[in-house]
Amino acid sequence: MSGWTPTKDLEKEAKQGQHSNMSKASRRLPLPRSLAPRPAAAEQNARLARPQAAHAYATPRLAQFLREYKLVVVGGGGVGKSALTIQFIQSHFVDEDSYRKQCMIDEEVALLDVLDTAGQEEYSAMREQYMRTGEGFLLVYSITSRNSFDEISTFHQQILRVKDKDYFPVVVVANKADLEHERQVGTHEGQALAKHFGCRFIETSAKQRMNVDEAFHDLVREIRRYNKEQAAVRPGAAAASKPAQFQEEQTQSAGCCTGCVIL
Repeated sequence: MSGWTPTKDLEKEAKQGQHSNMSKASRRLPLPRSLAPRPAAAEQNARLARPQAAHAYATPRLAQFLREYKLVVVGGGGVGKSALTIQFIQSHFVDEDSYRKQCMIDEEVALLDVLDTAGQEEYSAMREQYMRTGEGFLLVYSITSRNSFDEISTFHQQILRVKDKDYFPVVVVANKADLEHERQVGTHEGQALAKHFGCRFIETSAKQRMNVDEAFHDLVREIRRYNKEQAAVRPGAAAASKPAQFQEEQTQSAGCCTGCVIL
C-alpha cells in the first residue's frame, strides 16, 4: 500500500485511455496513399526474383509440393490495381503491395505470389524488371478512364518485347464495373482488345468483389495452358502462338450471368 495514491491511478488510467483512443483512431483513419508505407522497389524486385518459397499458411512438408505462380498486376495509375489485389488476397476492400495466397484452382492447389505495381508506372526500368520475372499479367484498366484503357496496349507491347515472345499469358481486366454511370470504355471495346491480344477478358469490381477471384484464376489457367504448350514444343521450334480456343469460349460464355465475359 505504500506509495499508492488515487492520483497515480487516475494518471495511469488517463494514459491508458489516451493510448487506446490513439490506437483506435489510427485504425479508423488510414494513411493517405502518398503517405502509406510501401516496400522499397528493390525489395519488391528481390521478392519477385527469389525461388519458390513456402507459403505462410502451408506447412514445410506441404509447401515443397506446391506450384508457385508469379502474377503481376499491371495498369495505369488509379485504375484499382491495389484494391483488386487486396480484395482477392484478403477478401476485403482497402485503398492500398505484394501478396501471397494459397488457393484451389481446378482441383489443383496453387500458391500465388502477386505483385501489385502501384506507384511504379513512371519508372520504365523497374517496370521491365518485374516483367522479366512475372509468369502472367493482369492488364487492368478502369472503365471510367479512357486513358487507362489506351495504356493497356503499351503495357502489352512492352511485355512481349521484354519476354521476346509473340504471345505470353495475360488477362485483360476492366475494373470499377460498379461505376457504370461513369463509364467511358464500352464492354465491346475491352472484348475487342482482348481478342486482338488473343487472351481472356473480364469485367470486375474490387469494391463489390465481382469476378475478382475469376480474374486471377483465369490467369493461372492461362499460365498452365501456356506452360504445357511450351513443354510440348521441340527445342528450336517456334514459341507458342495465340491460343485458338478463345473464339469458341466466347460463344459458350455469351450467356454468362455473372458478368464474366471470356474471349
